[in-house]
Amino acid sequence: MAEKTLTRMDLAEAVHSEVGLSRNDSADLVEAVLRHISDALVDGETVKISSFGTFSVREKSARIGRNPKTGEEVPIHPRRVLSFRASHLMKERVAAGNRR
Repeated sequence: MAEKTLTRMDLAEAVHSEVGLSRNDSADLVEAVLRHISDALVDGETVKISSFGTFSVREKSARIGRNPKTGEEVPIHPRRVLSFRASHLMKERVAAGNRR
């Protein structure tokens, strides 16, 4: 399995080579898109990217958990969590190992 991690800089470089924008404009574009996605998620909106997947925020209620080591009951506070559900097309591409 590959140990490489895709970074913002990698995305900006891909935009630069595919679209032809300057490196600075490409980096600004990537930042703007990521900021727009994260702002929408903070506001509780669902972000759906066709053929990729859906990001959504779920509200988890308070519950009682248990420390597995000691068995002691511990309260788990309510919280918001980010979840991602890959599209069927993305799942199929990953399973097949298809790059494009």
